[in-house]
Amino acid sequence: MMLTLLFVALGGAIGAALRFGFGLAVLRVLGPTEFPLAIIGVNVVGSLLMGFFVVMAAHKGLTHLSPFVMTGLVGGFTTFSAFSLETVTLMERGQIATAGFYVLASVGLSILGLMLGLWLARGVIA
Repeated sequence: MMLTLLFVALGGAIGAALRFGFGLAVLRVLGPTEFPLAIIGVNVVGSLLMGFFVVMAAHKGLTHLSPFVMTGLVGGFTTFSAFSLETVTLMERGQIATAGFYVLASVGLSILGLMLGLWLARGVIA
């Protein structure tokens, strides 16, 4: 149990560092934007990775890595707490339509990302 907890913590640290780096990369490439592109990006990419991992782990007997990969790495990389904060911030600025679009785009694209990850992984295995 303690070893599993350490793997989750290690994965979470790596995931959070990757999220920070992703945010910096988006800022450097696109410059400052009012729309939270980095957060929506990590949530979509993280969902894709989770979908891919679920299939690969099940087919390759790697489900023992789930605490490290899914809870730690992907959980630390994606961030719906930041998503919630960005949504409320947009709403408080009076940008209700933008906030609504952000919510729909984040959820919809993240689900599509997960589905794409499942599809890609199933294609790799077949």
